[in-house]
Amino acid sequence: MNPILLDFPEEFYTERLHIRMPNPGDGKVVHEAILASREELKPWMPFAQKEQSVEELEANIREAHAQFLKREDLRLHIFHKETGEFIGSSGLHRMNWDVPKFEIGYWIDTRHSGKGYMSEAVQGITDFAFRELKARRVEIRVDSRNTKSRRIPERLGFTLEGILKNDALAEDGNGLRDTCIYAKVK
Repeated sequence: MNPILLDFPEEFYTERLHIRMPNPGDGKVVHEAILASREELKPWMPFAQKEQSVEELEANIREAHAQFLKREDLRLHIFHKETGEFIGSSGLHRMNWDVPKFEIGYWIDTRHSGKGYMSEAVQGITDFAFRELKARRVEIRVDSRNTKSRRIPERLGFTLEGILKNDALAEDGNGLRDTCIYAKVK
């Protein structure tokens, strides 16, 4: 089946969060979150390596919106359900619709870290993938040095299937990195 024909929700809720596809107009809040979090994100995220303008981020978000609709990549934005504040970004990436399998990636606005929001979001996205997308496998790939990020799949019961040694150049250009592969399967 062609994935563009799949109908599934473009948003859902967890106990404290509203999780939805990126929409035109999200650029400003995402830009503010990246600026507030850039130093914490820089060792791990390619988009944090150079400062981007609001316009550049808005264009990126509009591309992500189109990719979501075309089922090529399912970026998701995370907002606080009560206040509407932008918390961070996640999504289902590197999909193989034939299996189907997905990889969850995530980052959080530093001003909201340490409150369990990303663990809640990742659990919600995992449940969404298994329930709505009939996933057979959900992966999380994490730089072995990123201990905060590693705690999320460990806390949520993902299995560490292996560590790929010298898998990639570190995002900040500081040597090679090892990649931990966590997964849940159905």
